[in-house]
Amino acid sequence: MITAIFAAGDVEIPLAYALQALVPAAMEGVLREVIVIDRGSSDGTADVADAAGCEVVKGSEMLEDDLRAAAERARSDWLLFLSPVSVLESGWHSDALEFIDRSREAGTARSCAAVFRLGRGRSSPRSRIAEGLASFRTKVLAAPYEEQGLLIPRALYRSLGGRRKLTAMAEVDLTRRIGRRHLTMLGKHA
Repeated sequence: MITAIFAAGDVEIPLAYALQALVPAAMEGVLREVIVIDRGSSDGTADVADAAGCEVVKGSEMLEDDLRAAAERARSDWLLFLSPVSVLESGWHSDALEFIDRSREAGTARSCAAVFRLGRGRSSPRSRIAEGLASFRTKVLAAPYEEQGLLIPRALYRSLGGRRKLTAMAEVDLTRRIGRRHLTMLGKHA
């Protein structure tokens, strides 16, 4: 059902936590596979991904090309692009499945995408402000942070041409092309 894709470089420990959060979804059959693009790591990033059963792909100089290639290689109809420093909140896959089911029932499964809420894990005023700003960026500007992930139908990713090479704001270019009306913020945090 879902293929998770990480582009990772020298993030051995954060990647281990990010992958651990995916285990329940894999056990329930929601997460079909995980592809990790190793961006030239000098630590144990590739070893962590391999030990977790991920498909490890050697990255090139062009991240955008690597992401498009991973999307083509994926066996699932839905892609979940994640930052290797993001840990999804427990139960995230239930939210993702509900979103997918709703979009299929509404006939929008080829034109919509979703992101997770940004969660800082602390209850300090500074953390709450960051979370509020992320919510504003997502809802009003269609500009979520990379740490919020992106759940997108593979067909939509293909039709939009994937992630483009841009010098600034490359991570939000894709969500802006999806459009604010077609971007949903899920209830769980990343």
